[in-house]
Amino acid sequence: MAESKFVKGLEKIEKGVVEGYKKIEDGVVEGYKKIEDGVVEGYKKIEDKFVDKYLAREGESVEEAKARLCDKEGRI
Repeated sequence: MAESKFVKGLEKIEKGVVEGYKKIEDGVVEGYKKIEDGVVEGYKKIEDKFVDKYLAREGESVEEAKARLCDKEGRI
């Protein structure tokens, strides 16, 4: 049975809508990941400065201070 022009037209529209949605979705996800990475990097810089200024002992590096302060699960 041959497909009608109407069905072919609907399939073409469907394909266009799905492709457009996928492009928008990919753009939004990429943007979110960039923002998330920036926020995490900023937090890590602030955390390192805080540990260095207030929690590290004399002559102790930030990494050594963090290791000393961590609990069993690796959290400060």
